[in-house]
Amino acid sequence: MPRIVEPPRNELDSLRQPLTVGERLVFDQLDRELDEAWEIYLQPHLNGMRPDFVLLNPTVGIVVIEVKDWNLDAMHYFVKTRDNGHAELCARKGDEEFAIPNPFSRIKEYKEAIFNIYCPRLPERAGFGTITPLVIFPFAPRDQILELQTPFLKDNERENRETWFPVAGKEDMTAGGLKSRIPLLKREAHTVMRPYQADDLRKWLVEPDFAKTQREPLAMDSNQRTMANTRTQSGYRRIKGPAGSGKSMVLAGRAARLASEGKSVLIVSFNITLWHYLHDLIVRGLRDFVVSGESVPKPMSRVTFTHFHSWSKQVCQHKQIEPLGFLDRYSTIMKPIAEIQNNPSLDPKEKKRRISAISGPILNDQVPRLAGEAARALSQFEQFDAVLVDEGQDFLPQWWDALREICRPDGEMVLVADVTQDVYGTAGNWTEEVMSGAGFKGPWAQLKVGYRVPSAALGLASDFARRYLPAESCDLPEPDQASLELGESSVRWIQCSVQEAVAKCTYAVHQMKYNVKDNGTSNTDIVFLCDSIDHGQKVVEQLETYTGYKHNIAHTYEHDKGKEGRLKMAFWMGQPRIKATTFHSFKGWETRLLVVYIASARGSEARAGIYAALTRLKRHPAGSHIIVVCSEPELSEFGECYSEIAN
Repeated sequence: MPRIVEPPRNELDSLRQPLTVGERLVFDQLDRELDEAWEIYLQPHLNGMRPDFVLLNPTVGIVVIEVKDWNLDAMHYFVKTRDNGHAELCARKGDEEFAIPNPFSRIKEYKEAIFNIYCPRLPERAGFGTITPLVIFPFAPRDQILELQTPFLKDNERENRETWFPVAGKEDMTAGGLKSRIPLLKREAHTVMRPYQADDLRKWLVEPDFAKTQREPLAMDSNQRTMANTRTQSGYRRIKGPAGSGKSMVLAGRAARLASEGKSVLIVSFNITLWHYLHDLIVRGLRDFVVSGESVPKPMSRVTFTHFHSWSKQVCQHKQIEPLGFLDRYSTIMKPIAEIQNNPSLDPKEKKRRISAISGPILNDQVPRLAGEAARALSQFEQFDAVLVDEGQDFLPQWWDALREICRPDGEMVLVADVTQDVYGTAGNWTEEVMSGAGFKGPWAQLKVGYRVPSAALGLASDFARRYLPAESCDLPEPDQASLELGESSVRWIQCSVQEAVAKCTYAVHQMKYNVKDNGTSNTDIVFLCDSIDHGQKVVEQLETYTGYKHNIAHTYEHDKGKEGRLKMAFWMGQPRIKATTFHSFKGWETRLLVVYIASARGSEARAGIYAALTRLKRHPAGSHIIVVCSEPELSEFGECYSEIAN
């Protein structure tokens, strides 16, 4: 059986973090000399820890490797002991002295984390010895490495260094050299490690689906590609399509083409979290357009991401129009909100409640009008060649009017929308009369086929929409008849009481971890969605407290607006952690392992949010799965049909 290598050998040259010369030498030697039963994981995510290599043999043990290409003669490397007794690895170049990353301490952290968290079923004492940490300096003499390592070892560790904390130098980069430094390979009998224990770790080592996808170009059908590669005569285009029909992909493809042509592009969304997703789609789209010798970052520098209310403030405070007083006028308009936000006597929940009660006229009317006026004043200094708006059903017409002022007269304005996902109740403002006044001519360009959502989940979402959403706002995807759906997909509905909900959600996340067997699934592909910050915080807390995921769940559940904004800016699918966020913040995204909690289905906006959440599942050859946990009694009968469905 061929050796398992992740990512595959033919993709190593396209890693987002390229292998160093030393890492490539180490990989080639290990791949050449190790027994085929040893699996090799390069830059594994390991829930954010990211060692250079992890080697796994299900019946032998684990080797975690850190590689440093350092030339120890290029600078003076030394160990400095601080006043508190803490040893620190340092370097000196000329008169400058500075601390540097310490591979000897880091490799210990890797070993302890693997044993305590990611491979928890290893035996308490003997299991620790099945994990070998190895530091390799491919271009440095081993005696110099040992000298640097010694201060970071305890007395008993120094005596057993070759077994517990081996190191390898340039002398070992010869046939059989690295193998001789791995004590696991020298044992005659291996009785501790078992395949089921290896399964525990493997789920954290496998490259997440998102990372694999990033190396692939955008796959578009002829209709999508036409929209991405052309403009209308007026430059205005509106695109309508249901969930999974490729709206964001078309928008990203258009942005990629324009940026590759040297044009400036403004991407506007309602949610901050959507920026990361669109950014990564555009990077993929640029693979079709960058010329030989030009890197992706250059055209990406021509793309600016913003959400409408952030742009409104930015344009008012632009330095080119500072003397005109727009920032003072903006501050005056926002003063009622700022007074609540800065009131120390109010807790975050109360602040949010009071701001919500007064913010409608301010954010939906007064601020957009001022931003449009400021953009008009700024137009003689700065405009964009194209303004592309995603999730347009969340925008109001006056927001669009303001954005038109920042687009060049001969530029492009593109709006994509799905009225079925009208979670803010704004789509009804876009009447045909309003559309005509917004610069659009002719009918909507339409995307109809749902390529992304697997059939089982699509059936669930479509049934929900037909039963609980207004017929006039239901734009449901047509099934993709042209392609064969590969990979298992499943839908499971768990009805429970409110009191059971946190425990059931935690259980569902565990089911995603353990029910999906050895098929290339990564735990970091798991996403949990709910529409209550309080409930989300409780689920995250329980996962962190009782499962060993402490501080390794990326979430956005925070009542304080400032903290919430920072959490959202740090929330992206490439983050090597389990993800947890709200229906609203995940709108427009996709994943293959999804847990959704429904607390309430009362009101059209709440139901639109549920529909949006149910459509976030994506097809995948290795399987895609959704578990719905629901404590809304009104949906109990509906959920009985989906207690467990697979195809």
